[in-house]
Amino acid sequence: MRKQSSGDSENQTTWLILVGFGDLQHLGFLPFTFFLAIYVVTVGGNALIVLAVASSRTLHIPMYFFLCHFSLLEIGYTSNIMPQLLWSFLEGREAISLVSCLVQFYVFASLAAVECLLLSAMSYDRYLAICHPLRYPALMSTWLCGCLAAGAWVSGFSFSAFTLALAAPLPLCPGSREIDHYFCDFAPVVGLFCGDVGVMWGAGVSISGFLTLAPFLLIVASYAFILRTVLQIPSGHGRQKAFSTCSSHLSVVGVFYGTLIVVYVAPTDHMAPLLRKAFSVLYTVFTPMVNPIIYSLKNQEVKGALHRLWGQLILRHTPLWGVGQLLTSSWIPA
Repeated sequence: MRKQSSGDSENQTTWLILVGFGDLQHLGFLPFTFFLAIYVVTVGGNALIVLAVASSRTLHIPMYFFLCHFSLLEIGYTSNIMPQLLWSFLEGREAISLVSCLVQFYVFASLAAVECLLLSAMSYDRYLAICHPLRYPALMSTWLCGCLAAGAWVSGFSFSAFTLALAAPLPLCPGSREIDHYFCDFAPVVGLFCGDVGVMWGAGVSISGFLTLAPFLLIVASYAFILRTVLQIPSGHGRQKAFSTCSSHLSVVGVFYGTLIVVYVAPTDHMAPLLRKAFSVLYTVFTPMVNPIIYSLKNQEVKGALHRLWGQLILRHTPLWGVGQLLTSSWIPA
C-alpha cells in the first residue's frame, strides 16, 4: 500500500483507502486466481465476438453492429474495475488518489448508462426487423445505426460528467478517508464530501434513474409490439424463428436489469458490508462475463462465425483489419 507523507497535508486529503475484500485475505491466492480467470474470460470472450463479427460478412448487419459496440463497452467496463480489484487481493487494502477514484466512478457510471442506452437501441432494432420487415433496410440505415450508437456513448458520458461536476465546489469531509468497497461507486463517492451534498445526491439519483428507467420502458414497449406481431404469425415455425432472433438480447436484458435491481433497488442497508460487496460483484464482474457466453450459446450465426474464426486462427489468417472497418460501420447495408 502506498504510504502518505505525514508532513504533507495536501497528500493527506487527496489519498483514499479502498478496503476491498480484506476479509478474504486468509484464502491466499484463491480469490485472486478466481477473479483473474473471470477477467480473462470476460475480455477474451467479448474480443472474440468483435473479431467474429468483423471476420464474417454474413454478420455485417445492424444487430451485430450494436453487439460489437456492446462487447467493446463490456471490455472497458470490466477493465475499469478488475485490475485494481486484482491488485487489492495481492496487497490487501489499496490506496487510491481522490482524482483516480473520481475518474473510476465517472467511467463506471458512464459505461453503465451507455449499456442501458445500447440495450434499448438493440431492442428498437429487433422491433423494426420483426414488425416492419419489408421497410427494415430503409428504416435501420447506416446513418441511423451510427446515430444511435454515437448518441448512446455521448449521452452516457455527458450526463455522468454533469453529476461529477456538482462535486467540484464541495469540500472533502475531515477524518477518515476509508471506503468500505472495492471500487468507487456512487454512494461512497458522495460520502466523501461535506456541505450541501443533497444537490449532488438528488441529481445523481435522478439522472441514473432516468438513464435506467427510460431505456427499460423503451425495451418493454418494443417487445410488447414484437409479441403482438409474433402472435399474429400463423406458422408455429415462423413464431419460433422470430422469437429466436430476440432470445439472446432478452437474456442479456434480464441478467443486466436483474442484477441492477438486486444491487441498487433491493434493501441492502442492513446487510453486512461483505454481503453488499458480493452483490455488487454480480453487477460489475459476472454480468460482463455472462453476456458473450449468452450470445455465443443462443445465437447460431455467432456460433458459426466463432467456429470459422477459430479455423482462421489455426491457419494464422485472422482478418484483424476487419475491426477497423467494423467500427466505422461502413459495411451496414443502407
